[in-house]
Amino acid sequence: MCGIIGYLGPKAVIPILVDGLKKLEYRGYDSAGIAVVDESRIHLKRVKGKICDLEKHLGSDTLDGYCGVGHTRWATHGRPSEENAHPHQDCTGSLVVVHNGIIENYLSLKKKLIKEGHTFRTETDTEVIAHLIEKYYQGSLEKAVQQAARDLEGAFAIAVISLQEPEKIVAAKNGPPAVIGLGGGEYFVSSDLNPLLSHTQEIVFLEDGEMAVIESRGVKFCDFKGKPLEKKVDHITWSPLMVEKRGFKHFMLKEIFEQPQVVRDTLKGRVSLDSGRVFLDEIGISAAALKRINRVVIIACGTSYHAGLVGKYLMESLARIPVDVEYASEYRYRDFILDKDALVMVISQSGETADSLAALRAAKKNKPLTLALCNVVKSSITRESDGVLYTHAGPEIGVAATKTFSAQLAALALFALHLALVKGCLDEKRSLSLIEDLQRIPHRMENILNQAKHIEDLALKFLTFSHFLYLGRGINFPVALEGALKLKEISYIHAEGYPGGEMKHGPIALIDEKMPTMAVVPRDNVYEKMLSNISEIKTRVGYILAVAFEDDKEIQDKVDTVLAIPSTHPLFTPFLTTLPLQLFAYYIAAKRGADVDQPRNLAKSVTVE
Repeated sequence: MCGIIGYLGPKAVIPILVDGLKKLEYRGYDSAGIAVVDESRIHLKRVKGKICDLEKHLGSDTLDGYCGVGHTRWATHGRPSEENAHPHQDCTGSLVVVHNGIIENYLSLKKKLIKEGHTFRTETDTEVIAHLIEKYYQGSLEKAVQQAARDLEGAFAIAVISLQEPEKIVAAKNGPPAVIGLGGGEYFVSSDLNPLLSHTQEIVFLEDGEMAVIESRGVKFCDFKGKPLEKKVDHITWSPLMVEKRGFKHFMLKEIFEQPQVVRDTLKGRVSLDSGRVFLDEIGISAAALKRINRVVIIACGTSYHAGLVGKYLMESLARIPVDVEYASEYRYRDFILDKDALVMVISQSGETADSLAALRAAKKNKPLTLALCNVVKSSITRESDGVLYTHAGPEIGVAATKTFSAQLAALALFALHLALVKGCLDEKRSLSLIEDLQRIPHRMENILNQAKHIEDLALKFLTFSHFLYLGRGINFPVALEGALKLKEISYIHAEGYPGGEMKHGPIALIDEKMPTMAVVPRDNVYEKMLSNISEIKTRVGYILAVAFEDDKEIQDKVDTVLAIPSTHPLFTPFLTTLPLQLFAYYIAAKRGADVDQPRNLAKSVTVE
């Protein structure tokens, strides 16, 4: 839940570390720090606050050295403070460590180290790592890190530098992501790809139990016992420009507007407008294997869970197969029932979500077929699944997921069509008709985005409200959940997503003029039912906004405001109904002065439980 960066090379160290931390700040932003080593000392700078506060603290400081590490923190152990900020030192101050993760046995280790004479200065679990390495250091930093790593229980990705070996960085991984960048005579370690793309596209992904020893002459890899490893170098095609704001006020707004292209990119090359076929050979699971499955279990968290709920409707409708959607954080502790004829699909934008990864590992013990739906190449979940279906959203910097949700919907629609064709539940003629509708979705999304100014003006009316109810039915019930989540995440307004039919089983008691309702009402098989729910709200003086088809005249007399969307096939309405809700949440949050890209208490990738 934190971001780490390290650099060794001929360039000025501090600017590279600070720039890297800015690109990692979505992973945590309650404190930050850097450490740079030269011949005589380790220079350490830490602050409570964001990277901009660290920059001010550095001022015109011309500190430089051979290499350095940096960290941006999302607090787990110890309150946000300068003292608890990373990097953390050993007793001598000649060694520092940055860490992403949680050390579960830190208390027992800390007590033992204190008895041995070590002095602790912080409330964090990370500090034990520095003292363990100090304890084991006998002239070789990598051997000391190996021994320390074997003592640690929990999740960690670390980078370590030492005054004793000033031209070396040692990185180790067990759980959270750690990637190594290989440049021309310069080397990087990072929590993800974003900070590296402007320097190199040659990347090595560390696996659990692996280490990288970075020196000016190159990088060598080994396991925690020191056994040398041969690692594959991956060439990453993401462009650095993909992470720039491009004139938008916030990354989130840019990413909302990127969604039509993201859907195009995710569909590209995977469907035939001639035959109605879907091409998903890339996933690595044969048609014969898919044909054998009799059940699908989707595991996910947050926005990915909502995408999974949409996927359930798509697969059950098209492929006629039962689908369960489970919260990963709950499923991993369940006494669940699985067998080899089930398909477990794990949906994760980052591929590093701790609960989703743990749930995948628990599920694999029953030997089902496993499939990752993910945005990040070579992430942990993709490497541990039988097959992978990649989305093509590019890097998403805003903490609140937007374009990755649309990319997941596109991938799920493709998979549902593919599964339906494989199982003989869909012929190519009907598949072609659906694919033609799906191909029109990006253009229809653009039509909605062209109405952004109208939604911005509408948002001004709701800045002072404290509660919202979001209602949907059928395949748009998950959209109601997602719309409510977006409003909560970035504007800090309490919002609840509910199935329309459940409103009278409790939430209707909350309806009054102070609690507006956002109703998702495209014309589909539950349209009339939603109109009944809307009538129940109106009789209780509730204000109603409705996301509805632009040619729907009937709805206009039944609600106070319509957020119009183009008509489309009922199965594909979530692509369109989602966009007005994202824009509505964004503009309310922006007008209220909230930090849209970095909402309080949240981090982009939840890599610890």
